Amino acid sequence: MEYKKRKLAAIMFADIVGYTAMMQENESQTKLIRDTHRKTLINAVEGHEGTIIQFYGDGSLSIFDSAVEAVACAVKIQLESQQEPKVPLRIGIHTGDIVIDEEGAFGDGVNVASRIESLAVTGSVMISDKVYDEIKNHKAYETLSMGEFELKNVSKPIEAFAIINEGLIVPKRSELKGKVKEVIRSIAVMPFVNMSADKENEYFSDGITEELINALTRVEGLQVTSRTSSFSFKGKNEDVREIGSQLNVQSILEGSVRKAGNRVRITAQLIKTADGFHVWSESFDRNLEDIFAVQDEISQTIANKLRTKLSVQEKSKPLVTVHTENFQAYNSYLMGLFYYNKWTPANAEKAIEYYEQAIAEEPGFILPYAGLARCYTLLSSTGYWNPKEAAEKGIEYATKALAIDPNNFEACLALAVNKYFYDWDWLKGLADIEKAAKINPISPEVQIMFALHYTIMGQVKEAIAAVENAYKIDPISFITLRTRADMYYFAEDYDVAMKIYDEILAKDPDFSSAREFKGWTYLMQGEFDKAIKIFTSLGESSHAVKPYAQLCYANALKGDMKKANQHLEKLDAEGNGSSYDYAVIHTGFGNLDKAFEYLEKCYEERLGSIIFIKISPIWIPLRKDPRFKQFLAKLKLV
Repeated sequence: MEYKKRKLAAIMFADIVGYTAMMQENESQTKLIRDTHRKTLINAVEGHEGTIIQFYGDGSLSIFDSAVEAVACAVKIQLESQQEPKVPLRIGIHTGDIVIDEEGAFGDGVNVASRIESLAVTGSVMISDKVYDEIKNHKAYETLSMGEFELKNVSKPIEAFAIINEGLIVPKRSELKGKVKEVIRSIAVMPFVNMSADKENEYFSDGITEELINALTRVEGLQVTSRTSSFSFKGKNEDVREIGSQLNVQSILEGSVRKAGNRVRITAQLIKTADGFHVWSESFDRNLEDIFAVQDEISQTIANKLRTKLSVQEKSKPLVTVHTENFQAYNSYLMGLFYYNKWTPANAEKAIEYYEQAIAEEPGFILPYAGLARCYTLLSSTGYWNPKEAAEKGIEYATKALAIDPNNFEACLALAVNKYFYDWDWLKGLADIEKAAKINPISPEVQIMFALHYTIMGQVKEAIAAVENAYKIDPISFITLRTRADMYYFAEDYDVAMKIYDEILAKDPDFSSAREFKGWTYLMQGEFDKAIKIFTSLGESSHAVKPYAQLCYANALKGDMKKANQHLEKLDAEGNGSSYDYAVIHTGFGNLDKAFEYLEKCYEERLGSIIFIKISPIWIPLRKDPRFKQFLAKLKLV
C-alpha cells in the first residue's frame, strides 16, 4: 500500500556551498567536511524535535512541527559549522503544507523553502515572511528584512528575512542582486537640499520633502519611511547603500530645491539601494504658485515607475492634496512646520507664531490649525505650559481642524494625546487613535499611540507589539527608540530596555530623558550606585531641573536614608517640587500614607505623568495596598 501523509511543517533546506568544485579540488577533505556537517545536522535536528526527510549529496531537507525550533536548529548548525573543519553552509526555512511519501517531501512549501535557501549566502540563515511571523516576538532571534522577491514557480512575491544573531553572516542586498527579481515596495525620501542663495530657505526645501513623504504614503502597497528617520540623515553624505541598510528600504528619493523670486527648480532622482542604480531623474522649473502640481507630478512619476509591482491609484487621482491657493499662507505654514519639527517647547512657541500668521492670511487653511493643535499638545504633555491652559488650546485647534476636514490625521492624534494626558478619557482617546489609523495605517505615530494606550491599560504584550511595528517603519527616530525602550522598561524586561537606551545614548549622549530612564532601569535591577551616578549627572547642567525626587527614591532603596533626606530637604528649600515628585519620593521612602496623599493631589491637578501608574515599576511598593486599586478605579484603569 502506498504511504502518503499531508501536514503543515517548518521546512529547512541546508546546502554546502561550492560542493562540486571542492570535490574536484580535494576529494578527501570535502568528504570530511560533508561527514562533519551530517553529524552536526543529525544531532541538531534530533535535539530540536525535527526529522531529516532526505540527504542529497551536498544538502538536506528536514522538517519541524515548530518554526521556532527550526530556526533554533539552523542557528545552532551554522554556529557549529564555523568550527574546524569549517563547513560553508547556507540554510533556508519556510512554513507550509507538504506531502510526505516513501520518496521524500513535496509541495509548494518545499519549493518555497528551496528558493529561500538559494537566496542565502555562506554562513547565513534566511527565512520566509511566514517563519518571521512565528518568531518575531521571540527575543532570542534578531532579524533583518532583505525585501520582497519574485521566486521561480511561486505565484506571489515573498519577503525574505535574514537571522542576524551574533556569529551569523548577514547577506548584503547587492549579493542578492541577480539571484531573483526584487520587488520594490519600500522607499525613503531624503531631505531635499536647499540650493537657494538664501540659506534661510531651508524651511522651504524641508517642507517640500515632507509633502512628498505624505504624498507617497498614499500609494497603496508602498512602505514609506517616516520623516523622523529620513531626516536623521540630513546634512550627512552617506552612501545610498548604507542608508538603505540602516532604514531597511529598497529605494530612496533624493533631490534639491532652488528658490529664486517667484521661480523654483526642483531636481529629484530615484535610486535603488541595493546597487546605487539610478531608476529615474528629472528637473522641474515652475512658478511658486505651481508648487502643489510639481509635488504631485514627482509623486505620480515614482508611483508609475513602480506601477508594475504595486497596486497604485490611477494617474488621474492626485496624491497631493491642495489645501490652499494662497502661497503666502502656505509659506507661513512651512515656516511653522520647520520649527515644530525641532521638537522642543521653545521652538513650538515659534511655530505657533507662524501658524497663526498662516491662519490670518487664509482662515480656511486647515494645516496650520492642525499644526497649532500639535504645538499646544507638545507644550501640555511636556509640562512646559500649564497643562490645563495648553490642553484646552490644543483641543480647541484640533476641533477647528476637524470641523474643516473630519479626516485630518494630525488633528486626530492631537486630540488623542489630550484625551490621554489631560482628559483621561481612554475610550475616546482610543477612538481618535483608531480613526487616525484608518487615515494613515502605516504611521509610526499611530503605532506609538497604540503602544501608549496599551501601556496605560497595563497590556504589556500588546504595547510591545505596537512599538515594534513603529520601529519597523521608523527605525532611527529617537522618539521611536525612546518609546521602544520605555515599553520594555514598563514590561520589566530591563536587559532589553538597557540595550536600547545605550543605543540611543551612543548616538546622542545628551539625550537626558534616555539617560534618566537608564538610571531607573539600573535602579530596578538593584544597581543602586550606577543609578545614583546617572541621576546625579542629570542635575550637573545649570539649566537642568534638579533630580531630587530620583535621588531620594534611589538612596532610599539603597538604604541610605541620610542622603535621601538631604535631597528631600534641598527640594523643599527650592520649592519647585511637584505633587508627582513628592508621590514618588514617599513611595521610595515607604511612607504610603503620604504617597497616596500626593497622588490625590496629582489627580486634582490633572498631572499627566500619573497615567502610567498601573504599569510603572516605580509604584510597585504601592500595589498591594487596597488604596492603589481604589486609585486605579478613580482613573478608570481597573
